[in-house]
Amino acid sequence: MKILLLEDEISYKETIHEYLESLGYEVESFEDGDEALDAIHFKHYHLLLLDIRVPGTNGYDIVKSIREAGDETPVIFITSLTDIDNLSIGYELGCNDYVRKPFASKELKYRVEQVLKLFYFHENKEEIALYGDFVYDLKEGTLFYQGKAISFTPKEQKVLEYLILHAGQFVQTKQLWEDIWEYKMITESDIRMCIKKIRDKTHKEFIINQKGYGYKIDRKR
Repeated sequence: MKILLLEDEISYKETIHEYLESLGYEVESFEDGDEALDAIHFKHYHLLLLDIRVPGTNGYDIVKSIREAGDETPVIFITSLTDIDNLSIGYELGCNDYVRKPFASKELKYRVEQVLKLFYFHENKEEIALYGDFVYDLKEGTLFYQGKAISFTPKEQKVLEYLILHAGQFVQTKQLWEDIWEYKMITESDIRMCIKKIRDKTHKEFIINQKGYGYKIDRKR
């Protein structure tokens, strides 16, 4: 999963960035709110971690801007502000959670995991049951079949995770190209080949495709 981090305190930014990467997240860090907002408009992130008081556009205004544009990407504010009025502003604008400085790394870990699970999977479970007796471990980011972990290349893992995030919904090839390959010069056959490799490691019907609609993975019924 891809996380945008906006934090102007260098020590905090570096510590959080490194810690989240150690958990397996892909992280892009910014110190300036204007630069972060530009990135949000042009790239896809699964979560935004935003300090409130930063140079350029502040965290509140970033959330206000993206919510007005219809962007529902979950947001966690990182802040030293503690009074109820400031907390209320953030929730009214549409943030999903707060973490107050100073905080322990594990607190951040649990808050990130909880927001992602509730937003993308609408549940508190640690695992998601998928079609064909496959199970996806949310905490580990690992797909299991009958208790055995399946290994994927980094690109296959990103595609797999993206389809699981949209479980039950068709994802068009264009979406995969934009969000996974980030507009790089590839062909549709490259994406089809990646899907085929995932199927080869799982089951031929694990990923369903329908012409004109794209690809999807279903939850276990």
